[in-house]
Amino acid sequence: MIIKKGAEAHLFLDFISGKKVIVKERKPKLYRIKELDDNLRKQRVVREARLLHSAKKAGVPTPTVYLINLESTSIIMDYIDGKTLSDLIKERKLSREELVGLLREVGKLIGRLHKEGIVHGDLTTSNMIVSGGKIFFIDFGLGDFSRNVEDLGVDLHLMKRAMESSHYDVFEEGFSAVLQGYRETFEEANEVIEKMWEIERRGRYWER
Repeated sequence: MIIKKGAEAHLFLDFISGKKVIVKERKPKLYRIKELDDNLRKQRVVREARLLHSAKKAGVPTPTVYLINLESTSIIMDYIDGKTLSDLIKERKLSREELVGLLREVGKLIGRLHKEGIVHGDLTTSNMIVSGGKIFFIDFGLGDFSRNVEDLGVDLHLMKRAMESSHYDVFEEGFSAVLQGYRETFEEANEVIEKMWEIERRGRYWER
């Protein structure tokens, strides 16, 4: 059963030995040369699986990868039963303490990723699922491995922009909590945060 159609991939719900799993299948891009497209999709499937595994090793909850199928350019992984952090925030049922606590934990998890040179590539509260008292990071399809401060700064800037647009009513306190948690787990946090502000200033300059 298909549960989501994206620009890069489709998500299907399936069962293996009675256990719910997600099948993420990268779709062909018809505007690309077929051989090039096939190779790119295979590379990205392998990279995403490696990112998920590396993030888990870094102490960031992610879906467990069960199988990579290069023929169908798909990944079979855990189904995480929970709510997206985005939905939880929009429901407005969280107390101030719960909200700040969750976003501080998000910051800690981002710090763990960046400490290990993992760039998520699409840090939004829609790509975080709260389940069983944990925050799971999902969808590393745009991610990469990098320790470049610019790349880490862009990653953090994406989180800031996403929160500004989706959660503007709690943005100021919420993003401060993210940065607080980020500093707690990543020694080079201040350098990346300064780079994030620099990226923002650049963007404002070009928008003039």
